[in-house]
Amino acid sequence: MIEALKDDKIVKQAGGQFKLTALIQRRLKELIEGSRPLVPAEGKNMVQIAVQEIAEGKIDVDYEKTEYLLRPDEAGMNREIRTGMQE
Repeated sequence: MIEALKDDKIVKQAGGQFKLTALIQRRLKELIEGSRPLVPAEGKNMVQIAVQEIAEGKIDVDYEKTEYLLRPDEAGMNREIRTGMQE
């Protein structure tokens, strides 16, 4: 298990479990697509790298860059959806 995930500090830092999960997923996608790790990567898998980057405060959600999209819901009405994390 990843040591940083055993402590609630990283969950609070990210703003909750769901935000932490979304942030890890977004960062994993970036790493898979070729982004450079912001921490030493020797002997670590991509999940460990993403978690360490978050724990060290090297990445975070940028709420000022968050975009709002309109997506039709089931009734055909538009609803606002927040998207975007730090690129």
